[in-house]
Amino acid sequence: MAMFFADDDKWNALVQRDMQANGGFYYGVLTTGVYCRPVCSSRLPNRGNVRFFDTWEEAEKAGFRPCKRCHPNDKYWQDSQTRAVLNACRIIEDAGTPPKLEEIADKAGLSAFHFHRLFKKIIGITPKQYAMEIRLKRIRSCLQSRQTVTEAIYNSGFETSSRFYEKSTAALGMSPSAYKNGAPDINIRHAVVKSYLGWVLAAWTEKGICSVTLGDTPEKLKKDLYRRFPKAKFKDPDPNFEDILAKVLAVIEAPNSHSFELPLDIQGTAFQRSVWDVLQKIAPGSTASYAEIATRIGNPSASRAVARACAANPVAVVIPCHRVVRSNGELGGYRWGIGRKRHLLARENKMSAGSAGRPDAPAGVSSPFDWL
Repeated sequence: MAMFFADDDKWNALVQRDMQANGGFYYGVLTTGVYCRPVCSSRLPNRGNVRFFDTWEEAEKAGFRPCKRCHPNDKYWQDSQTRAVLNACRIIEDAGTPPKLEEIADKAGLSAFHFHRLFKKIIGITPKQYAMEIRLKRIRSCLQSRQTVTEAIYNSGFETSSRFYEKSTAALGMSPSAYKNGAPDINIRHAVVKSYLGWVLAAWTEKGICSVTLGDTPEKLKKDLYRRFPKAKFKDPDPNFEDILAKVLAVIEAPNSHSFELPLDIQGTAFQRSVWDVLQKIAPGSTASYAEIATRIGNPSASRAVARACAANPVAVVIPCHRVVRSNGELGGYRWGIGRKRHLLARENKMSAGSAGRPDAPAGVSSPFDWL
């Protein structure tokens, strides 16, 4: 069980449904009056409605009642199959190198075939993918410490450096040495501009767009970007970036009239990247349910994991997670506010129906930077 001290860390663990957070803290939802374990399968609440507690007793003292799904006040809440899978997760996490499927299936008392299906159903990814994500999580931690890249590779369970470099760039979003040092040699140009959704921050590395975020104030958006890349060299926009930003805004303002072909430079787990790839294939004016996306990636039971991948999306609108809704037609959650999701979908529907052409920029605007 991992330790979580800051609320931001707890929230990130909740979004990812981090198995290591189970028992580390509990969260209550103001709108329902219910408290849960961080690995509960209930839908992700809005961040502003969440309160964190170190123990379930504290949650009940604050007036919350226990969830009927995850039974947070019952230490025997998990059935035998769930316990077997969680135990397998711990085996994978504790192993220096990933154990073979047959080995962990045998410890669970199941056939390799049945265990593989059960693991994917409960966790959302295969045992092999889970082992890879654990190693990549270790590599991130090692690179942020004082270890060399070579030391970090072998301390994270990679047998050879070549095997690691096959996966590292896609997972880290930059080279291992750059990630280790907080991206000190990465030049990031960024700008905050105004749109009908409020403030939009777009950031660009030499490899592609690394962030598109939405918010109420430029200061908050910049603070989040600086925290993500603490040692990067942040630079003002140049003419090339102005053109890039214009394309980003064009997709936000008129998604039906523009396709987005700029490269992305983003981090993500194997599961997240598979979800994001499918999201980019949803046409403007259309929506898909979390369950439908799960089916498209070949994992029909992973709808909740799909929702978490949507919540982790680092490039708003460009990867259109706003086009994913619940099976009953309700909007579900949205990282940048349910109001923005509603506006985005309404605008796309209106344009798809042909009742609106491409929106014009505000009067007097000749450049995206005039929107400030």
